[in-house]
Amino acid sequence: MNVLNLLQRKLQDALTGLVSDPAVYAAMLKPAQEARFGDYQANCAMPLKKELGGDARQIAQTIAARLQLEDMLEPPAIAGPGFINLTLRSEWLAQQVRHMAGDDRLGVAPVEKPRTFVIDFSSPNVAKPMHVGHLRSTIIGDALARLLRFLGHQVITDNHLGDWGTQFGMLLYGYKHFLDAQAFQSDPVRELARLYVHVRNQIKKTAGAQGDEEEDPNDPIAQAARAETAKLHAGDAENLRLWRAFMPYCYEEIERIYRRLDVHFDHTLGESFYQPMLADVVRELCQRGIAQESEGAVVVFFGAEESPALIQKRDGAYTYTTTDLATIRYRLQQWNPDAILYVVDFRQGLHFKQLFDIVRRWGYDKVELKHVSFGSVLGADRKPIKTREGGAIELGALLDEAVAQAARRYQQTRQERIERGEEVPELTAEELEQIYQAVGYGAVKYADLSQNRESDYVFNWDKMLSMEGNTATYMQYAYVRNRGIFRKGGIDVLALRQPPPPVILQTSEERTLALQFVRFHDALAAAAAELKPNLITGYLWDLAKTYSSFFQNCPVLKAETVELRQSRLLLCDLTARVIQRGLDLLGIRTVERM
Repeated sequence: MNVLNLLQRKLQDALTGLVSDPAVYAAMLKPAQEARFGDYQANCAMPLKKELGGDARQIAQTIAARLQLEDMLEPPAIAGPGFINLTLRSEWLAQQVRHMAGDDRLGVAPVEKPRTFVIDFSSPNVAKPMHVGHLRSTIIGDALARLLRFLGHQVITDNHLGDWGTQFGMLLYGYKHFLDAQAFQSDPVRELARLYVHVRNQIKKTAGAQGDEEEDPNDPIAQAARAETAKLHAGDAENLRLWRAFMPYCYEEIERIYRRLDVHFDHTLGESFYQPMLADVVRELCQRGIAQESEGAVVVFFGAEESPALIQKRDGAYTYTTTDLATIRYRLQQWNPDAILYVVDFRQGLHFKQLFDIVRRWGYDKVELKHVSFGSVLGADRKPIKTREGGAIELGALLDEAVAQAARRYQQTRQERIERGEEVPELTAEELEQIYQAVGYGAVKYADLSQNRESDYVFNWDKMLSMEGNTATYMQYAYVRNRGIFRKGGIDVLALRQPPPPVILQTSEERTLALQFVRFHDALAAAAAELKPNLITGYLWDLAKTYSSFFQNCPVLKAETVELRQSRLLLCDLTARVIQRGLDLLGIRTVERM
């Protein structure tokens, strides 16, 4: 149950007939920041002074009197200059928790009006190995897909691979001029990556508009690489043959990374898929007067202060913008989505602004188009993270290091526990490898997803793998410790849930934990509305802290009565299930023992 939404609807009903736009003021109801202010708080009375006049406190009392409490709420309390404090009745709260415990979806009902989302994420250039720059798009996009699907929306994920662009011109030129045949035979992807970097480094640089270095378009190698791209796009037989030879190696390399990250796509339609459609896109935009010829190229203008968008170059080659336009039209015709989300870093903001503007002018004005932007992954020097040699860290190498770091941390912690005399399970090599992967990959994902996606963050192994604080390792260990209670007590957890025992909330710790449970749906709904997975990690962290206080103050296996023991076991089980489901929505696995 989305308790926040339910309370907002109750407040909106109370405001209906009293104010001109009740929905705006109902949205001001939020969870209370402190327990002394109740469970939820509405501060709409003060803003309503402008519309209703009079004293804010009196307005608050009028609104409170119109609220339909039913069996859900205690009588509202008016605080300060007009805050309306709402407290859920403990009996009602206990009933909701018991309902959650008996529900596979943990009380999260599917949305009443499901939408169809297309999510475009990851989208690497396949001519070279994936690097750390692809990390955020891949795991943020996957988390959003998992979340929206769980909430009941139809989600179509599409990995729009860069398999046809300018990087292939460099690759083709490099293959023809600098190939190490033996290296290509032993490791095709690595040799293709070397060729790409080698050609790029051969191109002379010139000062860009922002003072940084850019490739000199007049450099002969740059011109030759562009010519190779144009030949590929024009259907040159040799370039097409080489392109087809390169692609299986490139696909397998990126699929290996996705398997490790447990990321899956419904469609993988690269730029090459849309190549046959591009001429028609340019023709149609010109016919409608949206695009026009300029200095031998075809462009779309936006205004005096904004540079135009190039959709066909002088040499006849097309651009990313042209391909993106064809992609949008294809997606609308094939899948008829309500929204298309592009999980792409903030540096592409102007591209998407112009792209969406062209699409609207083209006549596709019913679909929601959203650039879900994100910041950079930084090193300790607060600059984009790179290798010691200055290049981007390959994503495969980063994941290898994550597993190695997790193994070292696990063995260190295990030895410390043995020295303290604690009981430590003996695990097989296979079980240990599963733990290392779950902890290592989980640490990388959670560290990223726990940040506001619009912000940069500093990559730090020690912080990511810490057993304390808001980390995946802490959450995974909290899950394992919780499950250990049931192993220690010899309790059949499935029998406990069928049917769930009555929930007893006799202490403040039990009630606070129950309140966290019923806010699970609130957190998921907020994360979906704002497209921010960090709202899920924030919720999980609050839940884990609340559970820790409960466990320290409320004996479980040694509870005073059988009924209380069963109730507290149910609260423990529900904590583990919510943590597990929350982590799963983030693409992070749990293990039963550590």
